[in-house]
Amino acid sequence: MNPHGTTILAVRRKGKVAIAGDGQVTLGNTIIKHKAKKVRRIYNDKIIVGFAGATADALNLSERLEAKLERYNGNLTRSAVELARDWRTDKYLRRLEAIMIATDEKNMFVISGNGDVIEPDEGVMGIGAGGASAQAAAIALIKHTDLDAVSIVRQAMEIIGSICVFTNNDITIEEL
Repeated sequence: MNPHGTTILAVRRKGKVAIAGDGQVTLGNTIIKHKAKKVRRIYNDKIIVGFAGATADALNLSERLEAKLERYNGNLTRSAVELARDWRTDKYLRRLEAIMIATDEKNMFVISGNGDVIEPDEGVMGIGAGGASAQAAAIALIKHTDLDAVSIVRQAMEIIGSICVFTNNDITIEEL
């Protein structure tokens, strides 16, 4: 699933992780909001989530992930697997149209309704309309600069915001 209307990028570098998301919300081909916050801290500010897709669905999933984190004492790996299992098998949840990145100080996962819990090899992951391009920009910045995680996500998102019609440059960044 590659929802239109947003870009979320996560980068782990030099012992830090940063997630950035643009603020644009579209309805069809019309921009209806410029400053949405698609990146949030949950579970006592120890986990950062970023989401793409239908906002109500993404918020529902974020709340469900937080409930799993409470149940499994903050274990992101177990919580992500349990959320993905529920998402894939539950008749109601299966209809949700969203995808999310969740990270803590050690782990980073993309969680989808297909039952995916994917941990990136290089500590970089992009989702949404500009996700693949943002991920490519971040990888290039990692390979050719000495920038920290926040600087990389900021620069990569600025690049994508200048070329992707579904991504703007009103960027929210959270860092652990």
